Amino acid sequence: MRHRLSQLVFVVLVIGSGVAIGYLTPPGEWYAGLKKPAFNPPGWVFGSVWTALYAMIGVAGWRVWRRGLAVPFRTWIAQLALNFLWSPVFFGAHRIGLALAVVVLLLASCVAFIATAWSRDRLAALLFVPYAAWVAFAVLLNASILALN
Repeated sequence: MRHRLSQLVFVVLVIGSGVAIGYLTPPGEWYAGLKKPAFNPPGWVFGSVWTALYAMIGVAGWRVWRRGLAVPFRTWIAQLALNFLWSPVFFGAHRIGLALAVVVLLLASCVAFIATAWSRDRLAALLFVPYAAWVAFAVLLNASILALN
């Protein structure tokens, strides 16, 4: 029971923090006025995808924390910080280029998490694969928006 409660805390904190960041730094009129590539998804997609990804991120973090896997857990903390930094940089500060640097580092940290967790907690690593794919798409999207604007 204790394990399930701590898992729930991880998931709720990650989802809740992601929702809070989104609420505090909404896309707004500035983003609406930017030129975007043809493959830019509709706005409603982002909330749905991020909620599912945040749940998986929370479970993966909980798994490596519970097992005392220090390197994967530090990598997990780093990716979460970068994840939560991107929206304030992009939507809040309107710094598209700097946001691109943040999201590239985020992708590197996702890959590093997968690599460091793979041999010790395969499920935690696998939970990050869809996240890494989405972040790779975010790199492409961010770079395209930078190029168009």
